Amino acid sequence: MNSDSDLQIAGDILEVPHLLQPEREHPSTVAEFVGLARAVAADRAQWEPLVRYDATTRWYHRLRTGPGYEVWLLSWVPGQGSGPHDHGRSSGVLTVLDGTLTERTDRGTRVLTAGDQRVFAPGYAHDVVNDTLEPAVSLHIYHPGLTEMPMHPASRLRPAAASPAAPHCEARPATVR
Repeated sequence: MNSDSDLQIAGDILEVPHLLQPEREHPSTVAEFVGLARAVAADRAQWEPLVRYDATTRWYHRLRTGPGYEVWLLSWVPGQGSGPHDHGRSSGVLTVLDGTLTERTDRGTRVLTAGDQRVFAPGYAHDVVNDTLEPAVSLHIYHPGLTEMPMHPASRLRPAAASPAAPHCEARPATVR
């Protein structure tokens, strides 16, 4: 029995340059935004010297912008949190670069450590907090760029007891290793 591989069927894509997709200068798909977040996370020399810690408020720094997106670096000292909010019409990728953050949603609580990622759609509500005794750093990519961050009552993020799956888009975890 002869087993055909994709290479045998389609040929070597590198031998057919017109089939190659050109490398994009800017991401445009969820996978490409996740890839951008992973690339920035892996390049510690790019972001680590910029990090500052502020005991009075969460510190943030815009790392870059592109057509329709923004990349932000945030630091969190122990006890700092975002408060319950969503991101308006923006989708996003949250990546923990250092330390540990806790994310609370109406579906429960998740502990996110360095390398963990969350991908979310417009309207996804959560509260992110540093519940540990060590500082944390996170990377946030928003598409389109963040223009609003509506705050919500804390009661909105209490897990519903035995409720059926909500029709909204749930954030999906990913891990960077």
